[in-house]
Amino acid sequence: MKKIINPWKGKEGYNCFGCAPANPVGVKMEFYEDGDDIVSQWHLQANYQGWINTLHGGIQSVLLDEICAWTILRKLQTTGVTSKMETRYLKSVDTTDEYVLLRARISEKKRNIILVEAELYNQKGEVCTKALCTYFTFSQEKAKEMHFHGCDVEDKELELPLFTNDSSLNK
Repeated sequence: MKKIINPWKGKEGYNCFGCAPANPVGVKMEFYEDGDDIVSQWHLQANYQGWINTLHGGIQSVLLDEICAWTILRKLQTTGVTSKMETRYLKSVDTTDEYVLLRARISEKKRNIILVEAELYNQKGEVCTKALCTYFTFSQEKAKEMHFHGCDVEDKELELPLFTNDSSLNK
């Protein structure tokens, strides 16, 4: 597994709620490439709860939408916009847990329309939320006009203990 380098880090005006490391109220997600999957581990915070000790469904959607977007960035080396997101909440997420794990992958391509599947797992490895995001992707030329010049990974392989090889989390 390799860490994905954030191509906008340090860029003036970059303040994405999902992935900007300097956004004081954002969720500050980081991403890793694991074969066909893009993976993120996000540390739970009580500030993002809905009901008592329960992660807000809107925040779950943000996390899932963001990992789907990064799947497009890394796997297709272009940008895009979410045109539709179908979210299924299967199990509540307890904010007293330390983290959630997210995984996403491209499931279908139809010219510039890309379907990305994603799951949010609790600390026990249970699928809590699933999403299917439909993305309208831009040509690489248009992405460059929007200041996107590629999405690379760091050279070194990482073995993070919280990213398990348990098959229940691998798809």
